[in-house]
Amino acid sequence: MTTELTVLALAALLQAVQFALMSVPANLELGTGKTLSPRDASRLQKPLMEQVSDRTGRLYRAFNNHFEALILFTIAVVVVTFGDQSTAFTAACAWVYLGARVLYIPAYAFGWVPWRSLIFFVGFLATMFMILAALI
Repeated sequence: MTTELTVLALAALLQAVQFALMSVPANLELGTGKTLSPRDASRLQKPLMEQVSDRTGRLYRAFNNHFEALILFTIAVVVVTFGDQSTAFTAACAWVYLGARVLYIPAYAFGWVPWRSLIFFVGFLATMFMILAALI
């Protein structure tokens, strides 16, 4: 398995960790009556994530943001792997992406401004560099 595929697998596991980081406090704050319900608007009055603490809401947004970033990173890994373009550079970019995604969680949870956006951009650039390297 290439380094890029290994990092992709680790990024998927990170998504599971983020789910736990978000869902545990959400369940504690909202109670299982709400989180296990069908979440009908008529019953809840407003979306669940508008009923949680600021930090839990941030963890939810960081969780969703990783889904978005993971799509592009997966494309980069597929292009590099299927194009047989794996190099030390693309492997380093993959690790930079994962490191940025790990740092993004506390950056978002604790409201690190402007660091959260900069950390996101580092991961995004690493992903784009992987794709560009595969094309060159």
